[in-house]
Amino acid sequence: MRTKSYILILLMVIVQMSCARLGLRRGPVIGPNPGETWRALHLLNYNDDKELEELAQDIPILAERGINLLVLEIDYNFQFQSHAELRRGSNPVSKDGARKFARICREQDIRLVIEFQSLGHQSWAKETFPLLTKYPHLDLTPGAFPNNENIYCREWDVTNPEVYTIVFALMDELIDAFETDGIHVGMDEVFLLGNEQSPSTKGKDTAQLFAKAVNDLYNHLVKKRGVEMFMWGDRLIDANKIDYGEWEAALNGTHPAIDNIPKDIIICDWHYELRETYPSIPMFLEKGFRVLPVSWRNTRASHELIKYSMEQENPRMLGHLFSTWSRMRNITEYEPMIEGLKILK
Repeated sequence: MRTKSYILILLMVIVQMSCARLGLRRGPVIGPNPGETWRALHLLNYNDDKELEELAQDIPILAERGINLLVLEIDYNFQFQSHAELRRGSNPVSKDGARKFARICREQDIRLVIEFQSLGHQSWAKETFPLLTKYPHLDLTPGAFPNNENIYCREWDVTNPEVYTIVFALMDELIDAFETDGIHVGMDEVFLLGNEQSPSTKGKDTAQLFAKAVNDLYNHLVKKRGVEMFMWGDRLIDANKIDYGEWEAALNGTHPAIDNIPKDIIICDWHYELRETYPSIPMFLEKGFRVLPVSWRNTRASHELIKYSMEQENPRMLGHLFSTWSRMRNITEYEPMIEGLKILK
């Protein structure tokens, strides 16, 4: 028995060394540790090395609190080399800064997943983000909605292969710099697919378009790069059957895409307000997905979502993701997280 164990360990070492030589990563992981509940935190607005260094000081405390997975949204706030023109800000995160931060997370046994918002969220208020500023022909609704008026956020053209030639290069840099084995691709709150102002998608099936976008990302990230893929789940929920409204679920026809995307994608199912039940959670589980429910600033709502989720007693129920959606002065004392971790532990 001991000989078999030594052989298994030796084979694992050989595989890891071979992957390192070839520049490959190991396949998707099961969790922070096999069988361990995922206790995750989503953060954003740490957009340069100094801000990452400040966050790094909180990592040991977060680990002590019980956090074992961090989803850090970077988007365009990185010193990209493949497309330097797409850097956002005057001094975005460097490769060296990313490596240092990743090392600190590893030292504290916190798995680091990087988020790059895909398809939607390509603008905020009047600011259009770098991809569609530098390459306006990649806009899903080119020339429409001046100053981003009368829309939520701009979206990129899912039918244009040039989008992915560029975006995959950016994601590859983030994977390598942060030494991550997981990428969160966003994909929430998409409203412009099939819009009258979209020459490439007007009148087309929005579910097919959305599934294409998901699958294109999956093929590169999971099949080619060997990392695990996370995404928000709202566009896969039928708002006509589950009464969440048009933000938390889809009224624009994207929901049938749920049956045309790979089941090993991790669905981050967000619900921020207090509800009696959260029927999308068992729905995703029954479809075969692993699910990581997401709460926000309402402590009581977070409690109820965690309790409902854990009552499912399903091995594909991973744990919980606490979101913040703003840069917090003292993230280690974030009340919904502190109280929610008591239940998860």
